Amino acid sequence: MPRTTVGSEETRLVVLRGNSASGKSSVAAGVRDRFGRGLAVVGQDNLRRVVLRERDVPGGANIGLIDTVARYALDAGYHVVVEGILYADRYADMLAGLLGDHRGVSRCYYLDIPIEETLTRHATKADHDYLIQVTERELRTWYRERDLLPGGPETVIGADSTLRDTTDRIMNDTSLAGLAS
Repeated sequence: MPRTTVGSEETRLVVLRGNSASGKSSVAAGVRDRFGRGLAVVGQDNLRRVVLRERDVPGGANIGLIDTVARYALDAGYHVVVEGILYADRYADMLAGLLGDHRGVSRCYYLDIPIEETLTRHATKADHDYLIQVTERELRTWYRERDLLPGGPETVIGADSTLRDTTDRIMNDTSLAGLAS
């Protein structure tokens, strides 16, 4: 099937990946807060767990839904942040297609947070029910060390980068800082 270009030269696509509790959702929210209207956050957890109520499995329906929502938003003129664990072995093909088809600036980031820091960050989540449901055991089971996409498209950001530093970097790397309203 032939690929179709998506978005425009003016749209920005950010892919933000990492393990659970690495800060992906906080960074995506920070980018959106800094940019303002006109930026869509396409969250894996929302589409997979809330919309579809699907487990993260190879070939899951959420993979196509993430792709479709991101493409739709880009074609509608939105800048897009796709964020989630997005395991490389399950999501790499979809992400490569999306990145390859996007006409504007695209950047990928991997939040590389050690397991002990992951556990510490997880404990600070405000959702008490989630903390009871997702335990250290689950986090250790889900954890994949440096689960980078093939071909090296990602900028690796370590645990020493603050939320503000990471948000600033993405805003500057993508030129979203200069476009913000």
